[in-house]
Amino acid sequence: MKLKAFTRLACIAICSCFTLATSTAQNSAEYLAIKGTHFVDQDGRTVILNGINHVNKNPEQKYLDANDKELFKQFKAWGFNFVRYGIHWDGLEPEPGVINEAYLREIDKRVAWAKEAGIWLMLDMHQDLYGRKFGNGAPDWATLDEGLPHQTGAVWSEAYIISEAVKKSFDNFWANKPASDGVGIQDHYINVWKVVAERYKDSPSVAGFDVMNEPFMGSPVNEVFPKLLEGYALGLYQAEGKTVDPAQLMAMFSNDEARNKLLATLNNSARYDALLIPATPIVDKFEVEVLTPFYQKTRDAIRSVNKKQIIFLEHNYFCNLGIASRFKTPTDASGNVDRLCAYAPHGYDLTVDTDEAKNPGDKRVAYIFDQLFKMGKEKNMPTIVGEWGAFYSEKINYSKPAQHIVSMMEANLAGQSYWTYWGHINKQDYFYVLARPYPMRTNGMLKTYKNDFAKRTFTCTWNENSASKSATLIYIPNIKTFNLAGVKVSPATACKIIPIKGETSGYLKIKAKGGVRNLVFQY
Repeated sequence: MKLKAFTRLACIAICSCFTLATSTAQNSAEYLAIKGTHFVDQDGRTVILNGINHVNKNPEQKYLDANDKELFKQFKAWGFNFVRYGIHWDGLEPEPGVINEAYLREIDKRVAWAKEAGIWLMLDMHQDLYGRKFGNGAPDWATLDEGLPHQTGAVWSEAYIISEAVKKSFDNFWANKPASDGVGIQDHYINVWKVVAERYKDSPSVAGFDVMNEPFMGSPVNEVFPKLLEGYALGLYQAEGKTVDPAQLMAMFSNDEARNKLLATLNNSARYDALLIPATPIVDKFEVEVLTPFYQKTRDAIRSVNKKQIIFLEHNYFCNLGIASRFKTPTDASGNVDRLCAYAPHGYDLTVDTDEAKNPGDKRVAYIFDQLFKMGKEKNMPTIVGEWGAFYSEKINYSKPAQHIVSMMEANLAGQSYWTYWGHINKQDYFYVLARPYPMRTNGMLKTYKNDFAKRTFTCTWNENSASKSATLIYIPNIKTFNLAGVKVSPATACKIIPIKGETSGYLKIKAKGGVRNLVFQY
């Protein structure tokens, strides 16, 4: 006991000997890299990506926000070292084969501002409902809907399932049907990626390229939804011996109160698994036969001009629900897996975009995110959850689901970019979960870290590289109230606080010593 007390006092004494100094501690003027299943910086430190989505979908504003320079500074102060920044095919190629240089120059500015703020950008070729004609993404000239009707539902995303125009547009994209100039529309899309990848190959603040937001399969969706209903009926039968008529289930889905009761029965891992099983072969077929070759073609185009930056690969739309992702990682000409690829899945509960988002099924959510992390391990890639949350209402308390999801990401050492930035997000009840302490850069191999939000306690363990003198950096949301004397680090080494200029946030800098390190503090 006396030895433990002495060690603690020594640690406090060492940590109390510090100087306040503004520093470029968070400096992304270097390429983000990959080592095994982890992101690393150029010093080999493990990097946890903690970020947010920033996507302007308004063509009237040319898909740009005028205040981005200041906003990126704010992101840094909030502890975001990563931004999933939306770019639009419609803005990049407004006519077949014509690249919009003016739009690219605006993206150039954002890349420069990100560098100034010490933020890595993932350039996300965003789409919702395929293109601008129905939502955002593809230009009208690349939207080959063959005149089919477009239908919307009570929730915007229902159009993926019920709009024949949206489904046909995706069908023709995957089939690479020619545009008016005779070039396949998929080839146009991939060429735009080649242009972007070449333009930013010498921009280290660009972490890499998110090939497509939530790739959607098109007409095969007609087979998926009935299979999900079949799976629900099967799960209910296995659990309770009940039979359910599919027509009855369809009616329940169209009624808010009945749908909520139905979703409540799915807050069970076994039953939810049964729901997904019948649809899984259809999803697998799309990922293996359609998405995999598309990713390979895109990878080859990008790598022909850019071998420095990461290619971020998403699963298809239905894997957001927890269906296993089976796309194959692209390879080089010799058949070797491209190790500069990362898995960027999205995870959403069935309640997303409804008022019930405040009450997601905790067991169902755990199933979904467990599946995402399992797939990342199977693909042998680092994982960053590119989208989650979508907690919009200012009148609803989302703290509980936000804590649950972030705790799972912390336990799996996964990165995250919350969906999405909007004005006054820092006033939301759950914002403290996003702007929380986390190990931004860890010398050596990060083993574990955790925020106990109830006790406001942070713990972290890592195996430090004894050959490296690089410090470990922990983001601190409020250095004004932070008690440096209460920091317990073992083996004890010098610690100091580095403020972010003009802000109340900063970093805890821990001097390297080597070996297994342990850290705990309250905030």
